[in-house]
Amino acid sequence: MGAGHDHAGAATNSRRLTIALALTSTFLIAEVAAGFIFNSLALLSDAAHMFTDAAALAIALVAIRIGAKPADERRTFGYRRFEILAAAFNALLLFGVALYVLVEGIRRLVTPETVQSTGMLIVAVLGLGINLISMRLLAGGKDKSLNIKGAYLEVWADMLGSLGVIVGALVIRFTGWPWVDPIVAIAIGLWVLPRTWILLRDSTNILLESTPRGAVLADIRKTMIGTPGVSGVHDLHVWVSGADQASASVHVVLADGADGEVVRKAVESRLRDDYKLLHVTIQTEREACPDGDGYHP
Repeated sequence: MGAGHDHAGAATNSRRLTIALALTSTFLIAEVAAGFIFNSLALLSDAAHMFTDAAALAIALVAIRIGAKPADERRTFGYRRFEILAAAFNALLLFGVALYVLVEGIRRLVTPETVQSTGMLIVAVLGLGINLISMRLLAGGKDKSLNIKGAYLEVWADMLGSLGVIVGALVIRFTGWPWVDPIVAIAIGLWVLPRTWILLRDSTNILLESTPRGAVLADIRKTMIGTPGVSGVHDLHVWVSGADQASASVHVVLADGADGEVVRKAVESRLRDDYKLLHVTIQTEREACPDGDGYHP
């Protein structure tokens, strides 16, 4: 049932990503052309984010299809972590774009350039519509896949960028202030950076097999030691191999006279019910390992 659910979810996410990618790629070409025609850095900034949207969606789509491949003799854990690599790459891509926009925005503040606000406004409104459609498509899978979350954040940032461009175009149209254009571009860059950091942090933690956010090893260890038949616990590891796939491994020292299989099942049940750890490897021992107090691999 779990495998079937994963495949169904992957197929749904793949369809959503394909539609969002087609919409984004089509509009990207028009927005790049409009940015040069109307000499708008804000439009080009938004187009740059639209480009990262398209790249993120394409990478996410490939990652889902590769990640859905079953485990084999060489990659016994399967390919799900490829999605996390894709999320990390998207975060780095966003960082680069945001920094470029900040630098170029500062340059244009020093040397303002004329902007055609009417064309800028029309293109930004169309871009906003594309972003809203894409966000709607991706919203259903963002909480279950870090890869989809990365693509969703890309589109979310671009949607805010489109709103900023619309406001900037209206201000320029009624005031004639050309410096509003780089101000909007800089604001978009500053908005994107902290959200990009969150995505990079989460994907890096998974790649480093860090303890999942919210999981406290001391509490988990205390729960296991409190299980009847357990006299000690060591070599406890809790990590995430995908955005929604927490795993754990542990050595459990049995109390005198305790039945190893009964204790193993009891510990497994408590980890499942109390901490939602569904993939657990438990090694029972009559005596602790010599380095049982350490965090050896």
